[in-house]
Amino acid sequence: MTIAAVLLAAGAGTRFAGDTHKLRAPFRGLTVVQHALGAAQEACFDATYIVTGAVELRDLVPDGVILVENHSWELGQASSLRAGVFVAENDGHDAVVIGLGDQPLVGSDSWRAVAEADGDLVTALYRGRRSPPVKLGAAVWPLLPTSGDAGARMLMQMRPEQVREVSCAGEPVDFDTAQDLEAWS
Repeated sequence: MTIAAVLLAAGAGTRFAGDTHKLRAPFRGLTVVQHALGAAQEACFDATYIVTGAVELRDLVPDGVILVENHSWELGQASSLRAGVFVAENDGHDAVVIGLGDQPLVGSDSWRAVAEADGDLVTALYRGRRSPPVKLGAAVWPLLPTSGDAGARMLMQMRPEQVREVSCAGEPVDFDTAQDLEAWS
């Protein structure tokens, strides 16, 4: 079984009122997205993809990471999820682990723990709260939403009996605002 990491990084980040797009914002010596992408890469999957859209990130993507451009990013996170899963499926992977580009404090241990858990629908659990990364096996790919911002969350709500939770360490905070960034800097 091959598993790919898919980092979703296509949104406009409209709530972030900083000098740059939130994913390009400096954070602890790198950009926000570089921290998230680094954790995905350190988990050593069979492939690592980053789905981009609203902002150019090509200059921040290291060699070996496959860039997936979502030209329909305005349709919401579900379109980015679909784009990443589509490419991973065409490349022959059996499962994907989905993470978010604006979660720089989610470490590679969380990515690995979710990937290694049995099941087609696995989510990280931080202090009793579900948050990405989320593993999606090929069996659930046809059930993914086609639009909106729910992504895998909608699937977990539709199929609660299939969800496996894996306790993870770390901080799954999304950096949606400049204040979020400042609070953790």
